[in-house]
Amino acid sequence: PDIQLHFLPALVVDHGRTRLRKNGYSLHICALRPESKGTIRLNSPDSREQPLIDANYLAERRDLDTLVAGVKMGREIFAQAGLDPYRAAEFQPGPEVKSDAEIERWIRAKSETIYHPVGTCKMGPDNDPMAVVDEQCRVRGLSGLRVVDASVMPTLVGGNTNAPTIMIAERVAALMQAS
Repeated sequence: PDIQLHFLPALVVDHGRTRLRKNGYSLHICALRPESKGTIRLNSPDSREQPLIDANYLAERRDLDTLVAGVKMGREIFAQAGLDPYRAAEFQPGPEVKSDAEIERWIRAKSETIYHPVGTCKMGPDNDPMAVVDEQCRVRGLSGLRVVDASVMPTLVGGNTNAPTIMIAERVAALMQAS
């Protein structure tokens, strides 16, 4: 699948930081296989300085098209007769947002993280200049250091990252015990 739908039994915006005093339900749409790639760069030689992070969301056209399709799918689901007793007017993006271009504008204005970044310490072969760790999660060029978390995934998995991260940790633990 290209999208994941998160159904919530409340109206939720801004990760719940904004309190909405209305009854309702929400659908958050996630592109499972985004093609856009962000960057993390050092801000200075001082390790206490925050890094420069550019998530670069929606840089690739396919990612935007996937989310537009997700909004349309969500509207189809919420239009089902079984939800008639519970449905009020659409809160976001709103009934006035109809065309693909309008949906795109709304997505660009409202898209946000769901906290599953990966790939900042990419695993890969020796000939990959972007690969930070080898197949055993050992940091190249440093003895005795491994990175064992979601950051070693070269690309996003088609779903939540928790289970694959546990699998990576279990595998590396077994490799370390065997060595």
